[in-house]
Amino acid sequence: MIATDISAISSETCQGILQEVFGYPQFRGPQQAIVEHVANGGDALVLMPTGGGKSLCYQIPAIARQRAGLGVALVISPLIALMHDQVGALHEAGVSAEFLNSTLSGEEAYQIEQRLLRGDITCLYAAPERVTNPRFLALLDSLYERNQLSLFAIDEAHCVSQWGHDFRPEYRALTVLHERYAGVPRVALTATADDLTRADIVERLQLQDAQAFVSSFDRPNIRYTIVEKREAVQQLLRFIEREHEGDAGIVYCQSRKKVEGVAQTLVNAGIRALPYHAGLDSRVRQDHQNRFLREEGVVMVATIAFGMGIDKPDVRFVAHLDMPKNIEGYYQETGRAGRDGLPAYAWMGYGLQDVVNQRRMIDESPAGEEFKQALRGKLDALLGLAEATDCRRVRLLAYFGEQLGDGPTYRCQNCDNCLNPPDIWDGTDAARKLLSTIYRIQQSSGMSFGAGHVMDIVRGKTTEKVTQHGHTALSTFGLGADFSEIQLRGVLRQLIAMGAVAVDAEAFNTLKLTEQSRAVLRGEVPVQLRESVSAPASRSKTKRPGAGSAVVKAPIALDGEGLVRYAALKAWRAEVAREHNLPAYVIFHDATLAAIAKRAPQTLDDLQGISGIGAKKLEAYAQEVLRVVNLG
Repeated sequence: MIATDISAISSETCQGILQEVFGYPQFRGPQQAIVEHVANGGDALVLMPTGGGKSLCYQIPAIARQRAGLGVALVISPLIALMHDQVGALHEAGVSAEFLNSTLSGEEAYQIEQRLLRGDITCLYAAPERVTNPRFLALLDSLYERNQLSLFAIDEAHCVSQWGHDFRPEYRALTVLHERYAGVPRVALTATADDLTRADIVERLQLQDAQAFVSSFDRPNIRYTIVEKREAVQQLLRFIEREHEGDAGIVYCQSRKKVEGVAQTLVNAGIRALPYHAGLDSRVRQDHQNRFLREEGVVMVATIAFGMGIDKPDVRFVAHLDMPKNIEGYYQETGRAGRDGLPAYAWMGYGLQDVVNQRRMIDESPAGEEFKQALRGKLDALLGLAEATDCRRVRLLAYFGEQLGDGPTYRCQNCDNCLNPPDIWDGTDAARKLLSTIYRIQQSSGMSFGAGHVMDIVRGKTTEKVTQHGHTALSTFGLGADFSEIQLRGVLRQLIAMGAVAVDAEAFNTLKLTEQSRAVLRGEVPVQLRESVSAPASRSKTKRPGAGSAVVKAPIALDGEGLVRYAALKAWRAEVAREHNLPAYVIFHDATLAAIAKRAPQTLDDLQGISGIGAKKLEAYAQEVLRVVNLG
């Protein structure tokens, strides 16, 4: 049985590991409370935003418990690339860590298993499929019998929930950890979980008695912007050229074909862009991911197959050219920007077709009606965020049960609605005319038509199709001639989002009325819309200072000589990273290099206390850092 004496590992011990191993002077937010709770044998559910420092919440307890003679910590992680980088980062910090996955030969895996049994490993990373394999469980049995299993850390815990945005059935089998190894503390961690997903995690992983630690979901350094799509790729190009020339970023698209096309368009525009999707050869996919992580200024154009577990801290923007399925997915994906705490952007273009496509995918799903209804509710919440006229950050955080500010008038001053409040117009009349037209088409011909045809009738356009079907004779023909196509598309988008119009996927995406249509037709439900903001992605007409120029951009203010030192340190770090086959930020973060450049150290003592330089890194790199600083 694992020791659970809560007085066994002191606060001072945990603080000492933070400083000695990782080089950080103090914990952030709830980290200290989580670390001490888990280090002393408590179960925990940790909800902490991307970039909030979740990994320290199990790495420090693992080190502390291993030093106390309690054995190895098992970290369940879903991605091979993430395991590789996290193990590499622990090695750089002087921690004994390994992974077991399919990239290892049989002999390599055997050697790691033998080291594990000898107690030579502090943290072992493995995928859920391996953890629940009978052979691996036998290995864990042996450790458990000798009181050498210190803790289980289940990363990306939202994968266990069918309500989450990235459900993975293999996570369900992890209940065996609680059933088979009683007394071994478990910590489940995720950056994204609404109330429904959170409850599912607790039930599926049997964490009813675990202490929940819920951090603020706010990412104040991220600026949120959502625009109506009109020539979306050109809007994206303007956004990158005006705001993020030379920056690393991620662009999400729904289809593989679109990923390829957008990546080529960006390349043709002189942007270093790479495609990533499941249809690419695995070696090409891995090469593109490695380049994104290890090189500067690369834009990855990808499906949602890319991203989970990406720790690159200097991603300056995340853009969506297609709307995600829900707010959890949107939050998780946008959260990959600005992990270093510096200003970053989340930009999304959306339109009527996005709403139609997402509704159709839900309706065509073979899932039960209860599950479909939950998915519709999640989609509606995202549509509400997209159509919102108030603070987007307030809306986003409210979805996760967090209140920001003191009411509906609060302005975060870092989203498009707060910086440039949109004009509002009453679309109720337009909505009634659209619904009446759909009804009259059905009554006159027994047929259904798509959005474009319905809008042509309302606007009084005598197209060949309108004339052919005799729809110029409808009483609603031309009644909405004063409305633009953009306005009517916005109204239809709202009507579909609120369930007042249904899209029949089996009949070529034609429109039909629903039970909810009646209330709108009677004028009982108002339809309020924002004026179109489909113009350029950014209203700024000038480039961000330093964008696209050869000037080195540092995360803190540096004078001329400091910038020279910073550039020299980055070049040195890139060489070291290549030698170690690791991303540059695993060696030192930009913020650490900038702090070194600012201090201009001349001796080992001068390097003491700089955040991000632990004892092992000081020993390994101090002399080289001093040499580079002096050369710079």
